[in-house]
Amino acid sequence: MSDLTLEVTDAPEPEDIDVIGRSLTAFNDGDVGPSERRPLAVLMRDEAGAIVAGISGYTAWGWLYVQWLWVAENQRGRRLAATMLAAAEAEARRRGCHGAYIDTFNPHALQAYQRTGYEPFGRLSNFPPGRTRTFLHKVLGTPAP
Repeated sequence: MSDLTLEVTDAPEPEDIDVIGRSLTAFNDGDVGPSERRPLAVLMRDEAGAIVAGISGYTAWGWLYVQWLWVAENQRGRRLAATMLAAAEAEARRRGCHGAYIDTFNPHALQAYQRTGYEPFGRLSNFPPGRTRTFLHKVLGTPAP
């Protein structure tokens, strides 16, 4: 290992991150086949066109991953999360997905996700401190034609 250098940084160059991503993608494609990863977003806008709620995630290997789900404070309690999740899941089925997963450390979000059929499959205590991060999944059933 004497011919290698180790670098730890909190400001990586975008090109360096791109090398890691492309290299891992190439490895995974050879190992388990192409992921067919595609971004997926669901947006809720008010009358002025401003985003008041949204989902950002992607589909890959037959799964929907909801990376971010946000609802503006003044829009909460209107079941917007459930509406957006249903739309994301419908699109995921159209893309051939059979499952979905999401994680949260917010107890209110956890309840909302469970009400829409997501089931916990893992937990990390004190992530962040004082909270538990819960990982949930949902079977989407047969993909849409």
